Amino acid sequence: MQRLKENWDITRNWQLIYIFLGIVALLASGYFIAIKLIPTVFEDATYEYLFVAVVTLILAYFIYRLCIWIFQKLYKKWNVERRYRMIAIFLVFAITGSASARLSGPFLELFEIDLDHLSPWVFWPIRLLVIFPVYQILLVVIGWLFGQFDFFWWFEKKMLRRFGIKFDSE
Repeated sequence: MQRLKENWDITRNWQLIYIFLGIVALLASGYFIAIKLIPTVFEDATYEYLFVAVVTLILAYFIYRLCIWIFQKLYKKWNVERRYRMIAIFLVFAITGSASARLSGPFLELFEIDLDHLSPWVFWPIRLLVIFPVYQILLVVIGWLFGQFDFFWWFEKKMLRRFGIKFDSE
């Protein structure tokens, strides 16, 4: 356990939650991909479960290696001082992206904007325009829930600055 704490720059036990959530996210990602890959040739459900379990573990490992490679690239660029914070940051990005995409659907349904009433050429740009502000708000809120408000506020200001939106404090 001490080696794990040293590898991820963990100074307090509560920070282990990020390691646990990271493992859950890796396994969930591997699982969701694995169930899409199930061949229809299995006649016995046991083989299906075994296939999904093995493929989930293999994919989770490869996703882990990819994340570690990305961590090394972004660690210095984002000026993150603790490694466990990278897990928290990635979790916030994952949750925010999924949540903003999910929330935009019901929001558009309130105004009866859907593929039944509009051409896909009109619907999808409108949906993307709705997702963008929802994503911006959720990014800061979920970042705050994960204890990473300072990072995501900095990230948000940097992103909005690229769109020409300036803040008074700058």
